Amino acid sequence: MIYLTRRERFNSAHRLYRPDMSDEENYRVYGKCSNPNWHGHNYELYVSIKGEIKESLGYVINMKDLSKLIRKHIIDKIDHKNMNLEVDFMKGRITSTENLAIAIWEKLSPLIIEMGAELHKIRIVETENNSVEYYG
Repeated sequence: MIYLTRRERFNSAHRLYRPDMSDEENYRVYGKCSNPNWHGHNYELYVSIKGEIKESLGYVINMKDLSKLIRKHIIDKIDHKNMNLEVDFMKGRITSTENLAIAIWEKLSPLIIEMGAELHKIRIVETENNSVEYYG
């Protein structure tokens, strides 16, 4: 079994909040991340896949094809967008990095299977101090 990782980057704004709570309650729970005027991050997304090397090709999958897939289904939809308002796969979710990792997994996993590999891990670096890993 071979494991491969592709890194992509995107910038996105969001607000951590629950609409059923007041601004004061949201601030108590989420702190300055619940700013009603949003805040943003320069994210790094790491998509790790696993699979067997196809002897006829010498690789598991073409990494350029993986990059195109990630760009089409994730980056193009989230880069320079507001996650709370503009990103279809984040609708109805609190826009935490944890929920973002799960949403990306749900979006990419079946597509990567179609490419002949399996999704192994989603890692999102939100800040130099905070990152999330999700293994499905």
